[in-house]
Amino acid sequence: MKRDAEHIPFTDTGSYPIRAGNAVRPLVDGVPAFQRICKAVDAARHSVWVTVAFYHPDFRMPDGRTLWDVLDEATGRGVDVRVIFWRYVGADLLGGPRTHFPGTEAERSMLRARNSRFLARWDQADGTYCQHQKSWLIDAGRESEIAFVGGINLNPASVMPPGHTPTDGGNTHDVYVEVQGPAASDVHHNFVQRWNEASDREQLDGSWPEGSPGDALRFPLAASAPAASTPRGHAIVQMQRTVRRELYTDGTPAPGARAFDISQGELSIADQYLKAIDGAQRSIYLEDQAIGSPAIVAALHAALERGVRVGFVVPINVHRGMAMARQSPRTAAFFDSLAALGRFDNFTLAGLATRRPSGEYQNVYVHAKVALVDDGWCTIGSCNTANRSFYGDTELNASIWHAPTVRALRAELLEEHLGIDTRRMDDVAALDVFAQVARENAARRTSGAAQQGLALALDPATYAG
Repeated sequence: MKRDAEHIPFTDTGSYPIRAGNAVRPLVDGVPAFQRICKAVDAARHSVWVTVAFYHPDFRMPDGRTLWDVLDEATGRGVDVRVIFWRYVGADLLGGPRTHFPGTEAERSMLRARNSRFLARWDQADGTYCQHQKSWLIDAGRESEIAFVGGINLNPASVMPPGHTPTDGGNTHDVYVEVQGPAASDVHHNFVQRWNEASDREQLDGSWPEGSPGDALRFPLAASAPAASTPRGHAIVQMQRTVRRELYTDGTPAPGARAFDISQGELSIADQYLKAIDGAQRSIYLEDQAIGSPAIVAALHAALERGVRVGFVVPINVHRGMAMARQSPRTAAFFDSLAALGRFDNFTLAGLATRRPSGEYQNVYVHAKVALVDDGWCTIGSCNTANRSFYGDTELNASIWHAPTVRALRAELLEEHLGIDTRRMDDVAALDVFAQVARENAARRTSGAAQQGLALALDPATYAG
């Protein structure tokens, strides 16, 4: 199978095979992503299946509808609508209250008052981990099948337009990807596996409508046909996951996949990240909520020594888990390794901030989970570059080998962050411009001058300190 970025190996540690013939479209920021998802849901003829991790009751789609409006309207048209909600029952929910939908009595009363008839199941993760997948699947197994995979949570701060106009609340940057073609069948398989084995499905409060856990779903027997020819081209895609071995025992393989015992767990996202970074020859560009994996930091160090340009965009307001780790003596070696990346001229750690007309800055929270290598390979999904996501939380990413898609995504992200069009530049030149502008913006912010775009350089030695 000939592919772009042939020097970036596939992983062979997961459930799903490499699929050719996919049309893919990255969706940058919440407003474009949810507008496209809503359009697909509203056009669904057969089914709408959703996995939800975090949810805030004040969430609204860009057109003003609630999640329940969207689901109920589809159900009212006779569409099979199913949702898997993560349920956390511990005392310390990351992010505080009102951040997910555990199906409390008050929440179920709300659904009763709406006469909501979509089907739902609640699914716990192992211990304090999270069912972190965020996916939408339209018309599963049909010609009109479309999958959306990414990291955007259902909260008000995520519904941001490109450019990140300042707001009175939070302001979050994030990414989804739309997939049509055979790889969408693997999102189908993933949903069926989770639906059929959702942890609380047999409990009185573990399903909706109440008192009925609903029927089991059948796994797809064949992959969907290749996507019709589109300007987005035919991409090679592999769906990859983190699944702890304690969660799912059903090893029914996806169509075309090798036999794989899911009861042993799956760590294909971590494996793919390391293969991609180790294979990089020119450039690595990452955006992530966290930089919390010693293996990733070590791989980036080796890439920098090879002369690879590396840009890494993170939140200026550091992720809470990383800030807590900074205070522990046990993690000192990791933060020393992170600081060492800053000694390379070809490494840039940067955050994002927008500016109000008054001159006051508002930090943009980077929640995206994307990586791009050599303008030929990228991954987009729910998985952070942190050990928790690589080995604990349940995650879903799409790895894509398709140079036109990767170049276009790189140019779109950098134009938003820099205010500069890099479409005519190669990846090395583009990351050199990224480094220059980010460093100049850091100096401008210190002096009180207006920055160009959103990106400003951060010091790896003091990040999270």
